[in-house]
Amino acid sequence: MSRMANGEWRMANGKHGIARSLAAIVCALGLAASLSAQTADDDDLQTTEERRARLAEAAEETGRLQDQIDAELMMKRGAEYLLASQEKDGGWASQGGPGITCLALKALVQEPSVGADHPAVERGIRFVLRFQRDDGGVYSAGGLLKNYETSVALSMFAAMKGDRYKAQITKAQQFLKKLQWDEGEDKSIDDVWYGGAGYGRGKRPDLSNTQMMLEALHDSGLPKDDPTYKKALVFIRRCQMLGEHNDQPFARGSNQGGFVYTPANGGESKAGEIEVGERKELRSYGSMTYAGFKSMLFAGLTKDDPRVKAALEWIGRYWTLDFNPNMPTRQSAEGLFYYYQVFGRAMQACGEDTITDQVGREHNWRRELVSKLAEIQRDDGSWVNEADRWMEGHPALTTAYAMLAARAACP
Repeated sequence: MSRMANGEWRMANGKHGIARSLAAIVCALGLAASLSAQTADDDDLQTTEERRARLAEAAEETGRLQDQIDAELMMKRGAEYLLASQEKDGGWASQGGPGITCLALKALVQEPSVGADHPAVERGIRFVLRFQRDDGGVYSAGGLLKNYETSVALSMFAAMKGDRYKAQITKAQQFLKKLQWDEGEDKSIDDVWYGGAGYGRGKRPDLSNTQMMLEALHDSGLPKDDPTYKKALVFIRRCQMLGEHNDQPFARGSNQGGFVYTPANGGESKAGEIEVGERKELRSYGSMTYAGFKSMLFAGLTKDDPRVKAALEWIGRYWTLDFNPNMPTRQSAEGLFYYYQVFGRAMQACGEDTITDQVGREHNWRRELVSKLAEIQRDDGSWVNEADRWMEGHPALTTAYAMLAARAACP
């Protein structure tokens, strides 16, 4: 498509986006006025309590719609940054493979002012398709990040909707299922690697890769009764610091309820250790706890399950969006945008609008997440993490993470 045509696309869709936002504002204000007037005039409302309840309902609905408006405008600015920073070959940070490109494309596809038919998205898809292999995986030539790259590609293809990429989706699903550590690799259920996924074949499994795999399979519609989920639950419970349900020695006696990075090789936490009485335990932390919590729900556990309850209690106990919770202070900003993205998907999967913290305060997670992301968005529409670890100093990655987090809050 010509540069002029591309500009016309942006102009037309920009006008439509502004129109949608203005319509939402009018709707919100009109609803609030209507409910307020009804409260004042309704003869059936006899008590002060009823009038207050109706006004509170109007205020809450107005606030919810305003949050949606704020989020949409914020994401539109983020999309404009991604569109402007796309590289000539159609990717973002393309020298590193298809991973960041897939995350950016998924964010753009879900942005109403862009969508699946935008020329930038079409260029990006062509770039990604160059990495789909005969085995169904989508990964760089070295194959070091097979699970990660294929997982984010599968989620991106699934976001496109329709049957356009049905063949690619089916192949990627099968590839990820084969990559999971199970009987196919002579791993029995007693093996600590069982059910997990790592970066690529020969790599020990970890919760980050496992949750990416499960999210991709969930997003792409893999049936809930598929054995992959059941196998993954075996690995996931071994990542939870909950001795009653974790059969690994490093979790014995622990009642933290949060999650660590991997149970392999005696257990590992990116947050280090804590002292509990006279012994040391691996320290659970935010990004992995939300990853484990989300994965349990995707794998079919309900909120009544004691493992899910324990994770939710941990979430309330360490509630914050200012940093990656329960990480040591010097590391608390590391992986922050990964945390926001997994936080958003986990809370969306939870299905609750509010969470109660350890002192009894209720938190509207959608409102707080949108507010935090708006607070730290840069003037050019991007986001970036100054604590540059796990590539979060690259604004294409962090902008994609932030947009996906916001979209989870405002689907």
